[in-house]
Amino acid sequence: MPTALVTGASSGIGAVYARRFAARAYDLVLVARATDRLNALATELRAAYGVAVEVITADLIDPAQLDVVVNRLRSSPPIDLLVNNAGAALLGGFAGADPADMDKLLRLNVQAPTLLASAAVGAMIERGHGAIINIASVVALIPEYFPGIYAATKSYMLTFSRGLAAEVGPKGVYVQAVLPAATRTEIWGRAGADIEQIPGLMEVDDLVDAALVGFDRKEEVTIPPVPEATAWDAFEQARGGLAAGFGNSKPGARYLG
Repeated sequence: MPTALVTGASSGIGAVYARRFAARAYDLVLVARATDRLNALATELRAAYGVAVEVITADLIDPAQLDVVVNRLRSSPPIDLLVNNAGAALLGGFAGADPADMDKLLRLNVQAPTLLASAAVGAMIERGHGAIINIASVVALIPEYFPGIYAATKSYMLTFSRGLAAEVGPKGVYVQAVLPAATRTEIWGRAGADIEQIPGLMEVDDLVDAALVGFDRKEEVTIPPVPEATAWDAFEQARGGLAAGFGNSKPGARYLG
């Protein structure tokens, strides 16, 4: 059986990914801070699907605890799929943000998934197969709608995923960036928001099931709430049009006096 490691697996998006991959006969390594929840989910999945489930209690902000997960990614049995799901939000603008809170967010949303992917990808390349799912957000594309650095961390995840896909895709490793919009998870309450005041919430099961359709299609970027692929295609064409000018050795005429 292949093995998937899922971070933030105790609830929300991570727990649903764990259930879906268990149903696909993946053995699992579940990572989160909530030991009781992880153990309950592990018991559920072993009984329902007959898969092997390891539990690692870890706060990925803490370097020593992050190292435990890094070491598991580098050990046996090998990890065939990494789901970089653990993350947090930070409400409010940049100017008034607590530097300590921003440091924690950067550690969890940027540093941890980067180091976990680094620990996993080498062995995947050696085997010639593997996959990494990085959970980003639609605010990566519209940061002006979400003040502060949260959107920037998700922009990083999108950019990191696309650059990594270009590098390791030809070597057999598939990288998918998933961009949810507002989804009914505990991230909002933990950040101090009233979830009932957030419009257009997508249910977690719908989000993950749609993302897995994109996974099966080997999409590089999956945006479940966007109804038509043509919208993304137009965005990509516009991006390519901008890139066409990057090799010019002189500034554009609009910048010349």
